[in-house]
Amino acid sequence: MEVSNAWLCCLLLSILRGSTIGLEITSSGQTSTTIEKASGESVKLDCMFKLSPEDSGPLDIEWSLLSSDNQKEDKVVILYSGDRSYEDYYAPMKGRVHFNSADPKNGDASINLTGLRSSDSGTYQCKVKKAPGIRSKKILLIVMVKPSKPRCYAEGLTQEGKDVVLRCTSNEGTKPMQYSWEKTSDGKVLPASGVIDPVGGTINVRNASASASGTYRCTATNRVGSEDCILYLNVTPPPNTAGIIAGAIIGVLLFLIIIAIILFCCCRARHRKKYEKEICNEIREDVPPPKSRVSTARSFTVGSQRSSLGSMSPSNLHEYALKPQYDKIPSSEEDRPPSHTPLPPPSAPRMAGPNLSRMGAIPVMIPAQNRDGSIV
Repeated sequence: MEVSNAWLCCLLLSILRGSTIGLEITSSGQTSTTIEKASGESVKLDCMFKLSPEDSGPLDIEWSLLSSDNQKEDKVVILYSGDRSYEDYYAPMKGRVHFNSADPKNGDASINLTGLRSSDSGTYQCKVKKAPGIRSKKILLIVMVKPSKPRCYAEGLTQEGKDVVLRCTSNEGTKPMQYSWEKTSDGKVLPASGVIDPVGGTINVRNASASASGTYRCTATNRVGSEDCILYLNVTPPPNTAGIIAGAIIGVLLFLIIIAIILFCCCRARHRKKYEKEICNEIREDVPPPKSRVSTARSFTVGSQRSSLGSMSPSNLHEYALKPQYDKIPSSEEDRPPSHTPLPPPSAPRMAGPNLSRMGAIPVMIPAQNRDGSIV
């Protein structure tokens, strides 16, 4: 009984040993399980296997991206089953992952990843199943981003006696990243007072002098690449402070003088305008008053009547008395009818003195008139 039990144990061990030894995953030169690559490059994840006569089941090959969180499921990237490849199984890697061999059942389950991205980083597992054998292999892929083109610039006043900071910054790139500075002109020697920070990417030149002027190169480097930038530094002498102050004072004085001249001109023009306005409104006493139309008309009428009376004979006095009253001149402006302006009487024909005497006329003296029409 004990012999039969021992025989059964040996049989089981031989079966397990045969199944274990039957399927074997080997390496074809890729000994490290960690691979570092730059973004945009391609990588081959190696997975070679050997089958034994005992492995008689169907062949299944599965590549998956293991989740760092145990609560989440692993993501199958590519699959071979039933003598068929399923390469577009994982959407983020669609068109970028392929089997290295056209027929993986010949022992090459390796895959190629192209156009690497930083999101492709992770642990990949190759699992080969051919019943009763099962084998797997894990590879850690780290996709690194090389430094982007850095930006070089100087901080602070680039004058003699001042502290000047040269700074170099790369916005993209996988850490850790190192910065290095070198001078490419004037003997290629960095200033003796310069202090370099390889992590921050700065060089602090204390108490800068004219000898610090020149061309500098900064190089940003990480594990997968490097980029550099060029900076030209020109250290100038300090400005003449006294001259600047004097110029500022003179400029302020000139500005105040111009403002004063403008204000003076404005006040003077305003005063002149006001004076001319007062002169226009002033009444001059030495100017004679305007002529009176009423007095002129009255004088003209009186003289005309007297002249007419002097030239009349006693026989035609009766006709003169019978003339209508509208020939009379109104005594004031209110008595004159509207829109009726008195017309001057028609001038009598001039007659000689003997003829007037023969007709019985009486000589009459006509009073004289001044310029404004009043009787003198």
